[in-house]
Amino acid sequence: MKKNGMNSLRLFHVSEEPDIRVFEPRLPTRRDLDPNVGLVWAIDEARLPNFLTPRDCPRVTYHVGEQTTEEDRKTFFTSDGASHAVIIEGRWFSVMQKTTLYLYEFDPKEFVLQDSVAGYYVAETTQVPIGKTVVTDLFAELVQRQVELRIVDNLWEIADNVKASTLNWSLCRMANAQPRRS
Repeated sequence: MKKNGMNSLRLFHVSEEPDIRVFEPRLPTRRDLDPNVGLVWAIDEARLPNFLTPRDCPRVTYHVGEQTTEEDRKTFFTSDGASHAVIIEGRWFSVMQKTTLYLYEFDPKEFVLQDSVAGYYVAETTQVPIGKTVVTDLFAELVQRQVELRIVDNLWEIADNVKASTLNWSLCRMANAQPRRS
């Protein structure tokens, strides 16, 4: 893990809880991390769109990376100016319309980069947010951030296609997705 050295880096924790005052490190459940070291997780602003959905909403997200080919860019984006996409299932549309999110911002100096593609940062110390932004219209927030948003009936085909591409991608809460089609 690399120590954060960028002054302009903005880090956030996204939650549906409106009044978190302190973030205590929690022991990770991921097998690739030390289960004895508690962490506070944050996401960088570039990958923040991956989390601008209800917490349990299954989604496929992807963005252009250094290795992304022009062919994949043309295949996976319909807008020339878009470089980030969020895809959700139609059954989550109304839930997303009604969801309010709270973006807790952290001072990045205690955080280290955990995953450069996902934009994950972690701190081993208790964190107090330096700010909080309330987002009541998730669709408008994604549009404002120039994120291409798609609504589909099933995520699995696009998930498989994105995983085979040169894009940087993230599949979130896929256990909550509609079953894979035969």
